[in-house]
Amino acid sequence: MKKRFLFLLLIFTSIFSFNVFAFGEDNNKSKAFDLNSLDRSVSPAQNFYQFAVGNWSKNHPIPDDKTRWASFSILEEQNNKILKEIVEELAANKNLNKGTPQQKIGDFYATGMDSIRIEKAGYNPIKPYLQQIDNLDNKKNLFKLISEFHSTGIPALFNFFVNADAKKSDLNVGIISQGGLGLPDVEYYTKDDARSKEIRERYVKHVTNMFKLIDVDEETANRYSQIVMDIETKLAKVSNTRLENRDPYKTYNKMTYDNLKSISENIDWDKYFTNLGIDKIDVVVVNQPKFIKGASELIDEISLNDWKIYFKWNVLRSSASALSSPFVNEQFEFEGKFLRGQKVIEPRWKRVIGVLNRTVGELLGQIYVAKVFPPEAKEKAKAIVNNLLVAMEESIKNLDWMSDETKQKALTKLSTFGVKIGYPDKWKDYSELEIARDSYFKNLRRAATWARKENLKKLGKPVDKSEWGMTPQTVNASYSPTKNEITFPAGILQPPFFNPQADDAINYGAMGAVIGHEITHGFDDQGRKYDEKGNIKDWWTKEDNEKFQARAQKLIEHYNNFVVIDTFRVNGALTLGENIADLGGLTISFAAFKKTEQYKKGELIDGFTPAQRFFLGWAQVWATNIRPEALKLQVKTDVHSPSVQRVNGPLMNMPEFFEAFDVKPGDPMRNPEDKIVKIW
Repeated sequence: MKKRFLFLLLIFTSIFSFNVFAFGEDNNKSKAFDLNSLDRSVSPAQNFYQFAVGNWSKNHPIPDDKTRWASFSILEEQNNKILKEIVEELAANKNLNKGTPQQKIGDFYATGMDSIRIEKAGYNPIKPYLQQIDNLDNKKNLFKLISEFHSTGIPALFNFFVNADAKKSDLNVGIISQGGLGLPDVEYYTKDDARSKEIRERYVKHVTNMFKLIDVDEETANRYSQIVMDIETKLAKVSNTRLENRDPYKTYNKMTYDNLKSISENIDWDKYFTNLGIDKIDVVVVNQPKFIKGASELIDEISLNDWKIYFKWNVLRSSASALSSPFVNEQFEFEGKFLRGQKVIEPRWKRVIGVLNRTVGELLGQIYVAKVFPPEAKEKAKAIVNNLLVAMEESIKNLDWMSDETKQKALTKLSTFGVKIGYPDKWKDYSELEIARDSYFKNLRRAATWARKENLKKLGKPVDKSEWGMTPQTVNASYSPTKNEITFPAGILQPPFFNPQADDAINYGAMGAVIGHEITHGFDDQGRKYDEKGNIKDWWTKEDNEKFQARAQKLIEHYNNFVVIDTFRVNGALTLGENIADLGGLTISFAAFKKTEQYKKGELIDGFTPAQRFFLGWAQVWATNIRPEALKLQVKTDVHSPSVQRVNGPLMNMPEFFEAFDVKPGDPMRNPEDKIVKIW
């Protein structure tokens, strides 16, 4: 299922009236808006983000075990404390009935926290996998190995999974996509800028160090790391960039099984699929045909011995976090400290809870929602979302640049939006998953194997639209193009973001704008290419398509001008979908806010007008402190603009903001008239 996730942050504001910044020592108060967040030394017409949250940034340093600290971080910490109470209580009870959610969660957590056993095991858990690689005697058997690795959660060369067919969204189809890289972006292998070069150098050292931990001598480990880098660089050169992967037309390449074989003659698909337990597969969707073709050519070009080294590295990098402390620490030194600037590793209990969330999340979620999410909260959230859907309908009807023909189709799509709130109506069935107290590593592999089997069962079957793509405890939200639905988990539907005592201005500026953001994703540069049934389909007139493209290009250019840090700029094309959603979300939420009594009365609260409080509510949602390394990584790899630009960027295009804060032509927070963008 293709999902667009609102950067961990976007919807924490999501559903609620906000006590947005009543955290920290004021966390238990019902303050709707914290004046202490403001930096009044800065004019809102100069830098609204700094004006709105400058003092918050000053007073909320990043904890050593974090790469950023923001409003969503605080809610995640609160969630983690709740989850910790749940799992510790279950882990302490060794007599829970076998097969129950409580037993599986308790035993899984107990093995993850059994550091004595994990340290004693060293890298013994992965020795069978390493031996399996050593036993390879020909390249044909590579594909049996790859399928077995994929079945147990070990990445290798490419990805295969089952998901909705984007042109027949009610049916599941097999999908093949590029993979096999250890660095977070393909361009880190090919770009010659200083940061990319530094990352490559450190990566090679990291790979060397990891091989040394499995008793490979230093000279050999150095040679192995160069082989890994060489293979991954070759794979990167035939991979799509992140920007290329944003086009759903380019990543939808449906072909027969025979056609797949014809573009990748050196990949033994028969052996791969048979070993997965798939006897027959007629068609597949290939996201990146040039990658599959290129990988096939590399199979022939690269020696079997070098492939063995590469696959050993995949075992190492995917297993390190579940092995003894030398492996955990080495992985943290590179991925946490070097790439993201994190000073110290998170405590073990947080890391293990993170694993539980990713592997048996709905098991944990069933217990979580019973503890923190009453049914009435779900109903309130639904009402708020419905209000924003109405606001979007009015916005579409009033667009001056779109024809009636395209408007009607947009309204049809909007009318079929699905909404998921809180938690699933039908929980996942984990009855076939075995979890025991014998080994953390084994539990991880069992969970991965179970998840793989569950996914493969869907092949060729109708899409179950009741299924969720996130766990209830997730602090996030999403829009799914193929399901045409928005999802708000229970994890973000709680204090400090649910505050019934907050005024409408704060609610609409924070919660409303965020819900509007999610709705707008259905009509951003990607979402607009799907129809009301979730199928890729062009429902635009030629003229309206050209008008949209022109407006989108202006937004790209607008964000390209933002310097984030050093020489790093926002990539306007990469972040286009999120930027459209931010601008659209604010626009429709403000239109809805204008109908409230608070807006009509115009009374001041804390010295601010209702309109001013609306925009302050939006800004405070995004208050973030982030380490320089993490910020550089975000600019390179994230489809969301950094927080400063998320706040200021859309406001520079909104006449409503100019009026609220008397932003005059020529002020930094106001785009020139010919550059102002309005899409939705």
